[in-house]
Amino acid sequence: MVTITYLEHDGTARRVDASAGLSVMDNALAFKVPGIEGDCGGFCACGTCHVYVEGGWMERLPPMSELERDMVSLAHDPQPNSRLSCQIKVDDSLDGLIVRTPPRQY
Repeated sequence: MVTITYLEHDGTARRVDASAGLSVMDNALAFKVPGIEGDCGGFCACGTCHVYVEGGWMERLPPMSELERDMVSLAHDPQPNSRLSCQIKVDDSLDGLIVRTPPRQY
């Protein structure tokens, strides 16, 4: 298992044992993490799984695709550490990943 910490916008931390092979979004939905909607089902078409990658993890993730970059630009309050959680696939290298949800997705 890979441990991921989801920080809600109010600071509440939810540490989960995520399943490798699924996305950060799919794991959040499986554990009912508030603040990640995933309306498009993970097809990089809506931006409702927007998260802020914390703790120096941004540099350790694969780069964003052009499509993800476009969708992030449409998200609520995008920041330099913004990513779509549907586009981050969980594997052993992400053990300890920390992501924060924005105050709202729309």
